[in-house]
Amino acid sequence: MHASLFAVGAALLSGVVAHSNHDLSYSEVTRRAGLSKRCASSVAAMNKRRWTERHQKRAGNTTYSITAEAPYYEVLQNETCILTEEVTGGPYIWPQSQTLRQDITEGQPGVPMLLDIGVMDLATCEPLPNVLVDIWYCNATGSYSSFTGLSPNTPFEELLKQLNKTIGPDLDLHTDNTTFLRGVWPTNDNGITEFTGIVPGFYVERSIHIHAQVHENYVIRGNGTIASSNTISTGQLFLAEDISSQLMALEPYASHTQINRTLNSVDSIFKGQTANGWDPTLSVVPMDGENIENGIIGYITIGVDTAAKKKLKRDLAGIDAVA
Repeated sequence: MHASLFAVGAALLSGVVAHSNHDLSYSEVTRRAGLSKRCASSVAAMNKRRWTERHQKRAGNTTYSITAEAPYYEVLQNETCILTEEVTGGPYIWPQSQTLRQDITEGQPGVPMLLDIGVMDLATCEPLPNVLVDIWYCNATGSYSSFTGLSPNTPFEELLKQLNKTIGPDLDLHTDNTTFLRGVWPTNDNGITEFTGIVPGFYVERSIHIHAQVHENYVIRGNGTIASSNTISTGQLFLAEDISSQLMALEPYASHTQINRTLNSVDSIFKGQTANGWDPTLSVVPMDGENIENGIIGYITIGVDTAAKKKLKRDLAGIDAVA
């Protein structure tokens, strides 16, 4: 799984990542429910390595005063968040703006966030090295880059009516070429990658979330975007409500008063991802060891269900009706 770096001149046709609404069989639900637990000891070992690496980085960082020596890996989940092809990629995926980089902030205001993402093969309980992790999410006031001309306060179906658009493979809602809070980066030999950004805000009808995909056999263009790949996981990551409540009271999040924030408990995607006992919420620790309002480190381990995965060959990412 080596990435080839070369430029491709012509744009490729868009594909579709569908949001499957079919009901899973009881046997499939049972099978999936046990997947994350069977690798718990392997995830715990990965978490210990992550803590060691993070502590070494923090020890040399003069930006923050290290006052807490608690082993952060002990508070991390020892189960995995399983992202599957049934979960939507959403309409704000825009591969032309997803570039190979770790710092995706681009000056966006908000609470600093470092995302530490591990990827594990649930068939072997081994880390997956050199797979490409792809993330994108909205800014502090609910807008996605490349779609800043769209109101984050207008329900999606109403927005489609206003624009006289319909759902389909040719749906294109992008309004500009901004790229903030989007990025792709491969996992290291330990199956871990990280991104620097801000805590997401929220938009209408959705709780706070981060879109994530995992790709293998990927090809990267000279400009850092994905030319082609096999998409092996698609899903969304969330913040716990107590964390969200505390951070959304801060500026610039607090200035987003035009709509009420949707809670995880009523978010359809969150409910779908937790239906089988999986936990798609980030484990959060304060960046400075003291106060999450000064910045957070969010940890999660994504489990790839390789026994049942459907490799989605894509040139450009898909579009779905659910944001």
